[in-house]
Amino acid sequence: VQLQASGGGLVQAGGSLRLSCAASGSIFRVDGMGWYRQTPGKTRELVAIWLTGGTERYADSVKGRFTLSRDNAKNTATLQMTGLKPEDTSVYYCWATLSLGAGLESYSYWGQGTQVTVSS
Repeated sequence: VQLQASGGGLVQAGGSLRLSCAASGSIFRVDGMGWYRQTPGKTRELVAIWLTGGTERYADSVKGRFTLSRDNAKNTATLQMTGLKPEDTSVYYCWATLSLGAGLESYSYWGQGTQVTVSS
């Protein structure tokens, strides 16, 4: 199983970026997918995720600016980030909770981090 993240980069404050994550491998079921971020010296924090049943969670700091979308058929999740602020600068990590077989529990998987830098 692999989570492949793409996107990120350097943008000026107020700009936009898009992060994409694709889950591949012998996946039976995706029970959740989304993005976390982590800056040096701080714990990893939730940015935006969706969970089975239609639940979506966003960090308060990104509500109204970031939008998470998904393609269930392709096992992808995309984070559209607008109105970026310098405080959004961080390494962003794709996350998914996956079941690898019928009757098996879901476990968390992480993709490689991708750097997002917002200049003021």
